[in-house]
Amino acid sequence: MSGSNHMEVDPTPSSRVQDVEVATTVADAAENVTTGPQESDAPMEVDPAPDARPSSITEQVVEQTTTSTTTVIETTTVPIPTPTTAATSEILPPQSTPGPSVTNGFDPYTQQFQPQPTQQTPISGPSNSAVTPTTAFFPSVFSTPNLGSVERARMTRTGYIYDPMMMLHCQDGYTPTADDVLDNGEGHPEEPMRIKRIFGRLAEQGLIKRMRKLEFDEVTMEQVMLVHSEELWYKVQGTENLSDEHLQESKNYYDQLSLYVCRETAHCARLSCGGVIQACLSVCRGDVRNAFAIVRPPGHHAEPDEHMGFCFFNNVAVAAREVQRLGLAKKVLILDWDVHHGNGTQRAFWDDPNVLYMSLHRHDGGRFYPTSDFGALDMVGSGEGEGKSVNVPWPGPGFGDADYIYAFQRIIMPIAYEFAPDLVIISAGFDAADGDHLGGCHVTPAAYGHMTHMLSALAGGKLVVALEGGYNLRAISDSALAVAHVLLGETPAELDVIQASEAATEVIYQCAKVQSKYWKSIDVKACEPPEVTALEDGSSPIISIPDLLKIHRAHHMFTKHGLFQIPLASTELEESFGGQVICSENVYDAGPRGVLVVFVHDFGNLRVETEGVSTTNVHLENSYLLDTSDAVVQWVNGEKYNLIDVNVLKQLPTKLPREGPQMVSKSGPKLESQLIKYIWDNYIELSEAENVVLIGHGMGCHTIMELVNYREVETKVKAVVQVAGLHSLVRIDPNNEEKRAWFRKSNQIYVPATHPVLKEDRIQKRLGGQIFTTEEAKVVDVLNKVLPRIKEFVTKKLGDLPPLKKASVPVPEPVSVNGHAKDAAPADGASQEVEMSNGHADITMNGETAAEVPASAQSEAQLDRPTKTDSITGAIDPATADPAAITPASADVPSQPEPTVAAEPAPSTASVPTSPKAPVVDTAPN
Repeated sequence: MSGSNHMEVDPTPSSRVQDVEVATTVADAAENVTTGPQESDAPMEVDPAPDARPSSITEQVVEQTTTSTTTVIETTTVPIPTPTTAATSEILPPQSTPGPSVTNGFDPYTQQFQPQPTQQTPISGPSNSAVTPTTAFFPSVFSTPNLGSVERARMTRTGYIYDPMMMLHCQDGYTPTADDVLDNGEGHPEEPMRIKRIFGRLAEQGLIKRMRKLEFDEVTMEQVMLVHSEELWYKVQGTENLSDEHLQESKNYYDQLSLYVCRETAHCARLSCGGVIQACLSVCRGDVRNAFAIVRPPGHHAEPDEHMGFCFFNNVAVAAREVQRLGLAKKVLILDWDVHHGNGTQRAFWDDPNVLYMSLHRHDGGRFYPTSDFGALDMVGSGEGEGKSVNVPWPGPGFGDADYIYAFQRIIMPIAYEFAPDLVIISAGFDAADGDHLGGCHVTPAAYGHMTHMLSALAGGKLVVALEGGYNLRAISDSALAVAHVLLGETPAELDVIQASEAATEVIYQCAKVQSKYWKSIDVKACEPPEVTALEDGSSPIISIPDLLKIHRAHHMFTKHGLFQIPLASTELEESFGGQVICSENVYDAGPRGVLVVFVHDFGNLRVETEGVSTTNVHLENSYLLDTSDAVVQWVNGEKYNLIDVNVLKQLPTKLPREGPQMVSKSGPKLESQLIKYIWDNYIELSEAENVVLIGHGMGCHTIMELVNYREVETKVKAVVQVAGLHSLVRIDPNNEEKRAWFRKSNQIYVPATHPVLKEDRIQKRLGGQIFTTEEAKVVDVLNKVLPRIKEFVTKKLGDLPPLKKASVPVPEPVSVNGHAKDAAPADGASQEVEMSNGHADITMNGETAAEVPASAQSEAQLDRPTKTDSITGAIDPATADPAAITPASADVPSQPEPTVAAEPAPSTASVPTSPKAPVVDTAPN
């Protein structure tokens, strides 16, 4: 023996034989004891503390020690309510007449103590237990029938199942592992010393003395067939009769199933399964509050028709079916924290609505044992059992305390509370423990204690822990010790500061999305992993939706309408509105019509469809941006007006204030106010255009009214248009009568017919005939509906504009391409009339418009400029096109390749050119 603090099996060849001989001798002695009559409803007896035992009670405690194994088997006097024979599980008939039971001489009907005959209380135990019978004598008569002096039987908190006979299942030529060895190296991981090390660790820490040993029988064929097939039963039993030659011949067959067998295998499998059954029965009947079944071989891989993965009978599954059959529990929760998926248990209850199977295990994409997709997170059961299988599949090794506790908090416990089981069984494999090389995970004993503590709060504390895997002998001993401490009512050890890994949070999030379909308690949003906020170089990987919209609009307006960004000299404004203010190239010029339109708007409506009611994930294929502001820009360009386009990009409020005025104060948002004043001082006021039109759309109405209130705009501004949705408006300064009179003549407001402002008579009187309504409710729809009226109103307010200038452009010589001639110039050098607009000309041929070319195209220098094409449509930019390369729209030209031109790709957002005339000096807003 290498150490006195550990239990070890003597590695001599006769050690196992001696164990069997001792067990047989004691069992034979137990069979010679005469079993006397006993009440069928005898009370449960619990070992009281030594100093609390009545002096009149004599109890003998016998310890049987086998010198070859140094295994201590403790037995106490425990009257069995329904005695059974040693060889069978047949219940003996009661020896007393039917009627109310008399407990400790007290008759509940007469409310008096009745004399009871003195009798011995024998012990009746199973045939496999080496137990020396003990005798206890009780007083026959209570002299004073005082109810207050009667002591109630106290429930032993924790029971345990253990029998060293289960160590007989071993490989041929097995040599017990020494006590100072943590694992068996190249030996088979499922070795007999696993249960002995656990039992020894609990004994040396004094926990076994605080627990009650539960006597149990082997499982019967009828019980096994509650889960397994008859064929599997006989297949396992057949191993008892295999010869040495047959054992060797079948070795390859069992290796493929990850099994080994010997002639004691069937006996050990029956003991293991029977032990877990007894633990569940004792807990459900109230004999003990919880129990720890230290058994082997394990069982959670054994499927209904096949044994595999070190498992022969599915101990936990058979036990759950047995308590259901006896009516001791209807709903059973099985929590499997073994590092391998319990495929056998899940399959046994695949369509059962009354058994909830939950498993945390390594899956590795189906490559980790048992190497299938049956443990994937979308394996949820079928039929009535759909949603009653919950899998948390880790994608690889390395998961530890924080990951398991996080899974318990987000998935396991919420579902468990909602399920509300009558009994909880833990398939307690300790192969995810730190130090177990087969599992490769890092769960500490403290974490096992915390998980047990959380599960103890379910089912009124009815909890059974059944050993499954775990192959590092030190790790399983320490982990089992932590679990046993919690079963005995102690607080689990404190955990260090822990944080779940990114991989774990992603697994939990995906699991939550699946399980939220079946369990209301799963909060998918709470399980969503945190966003990555920084890359390795410190840069941010996050691009907000507003930033994406800015990039899109800047690129779109440049490529389609030839608008340029206006630089903002203020750092604060540039950070908030950079890329959101764009203008015509010659914004400081009066332009062909002498009109400058200032269009201030929000972006539009982003229509987003989610993937389902339980998630906020965006279904990209069915989501889109509705931007009606483009219609205004097209109208402005078509009328040859100059344009300043300001995108304030604010979210529309969905509700008006419940209290206070429906029209907010005259002051708009601070930054938007600063922005519009900056644009007025540096661009609008400096422009040569004498006719300015202000159009506010959506939240842009606030900004427009801010400009009207705080700048002297009456001279240049000819029209003010506000297009609003169901949101509040900013009104004119009520104290400036002169500006109010001008505003009444120059302003029009378009709102939905259901707008609350229409319900206030005072406001309608104040605004007079400025308000116009439409049946549309959304601000984008309102703009589309009233745009023709806006055009009419603006044209009326602008009055007679300067006539369009005429220019003549010589027609180029016909161009021959691939042998086909394009249209020739008119005879006698006739020129074509064109309409001048903003430095460009619309060429008219045979009464049809061909394309736009610069009016200065007759200049030799301009004709030599490189031609630029649109990067999206491939169309030639008329601002840089050679007139000789332009094909009139009316020309009858066969389909042919276009002439080769030097293409310049459309600039990205970062390279969108800005107006060369933009000032860099900020004007402080007033």
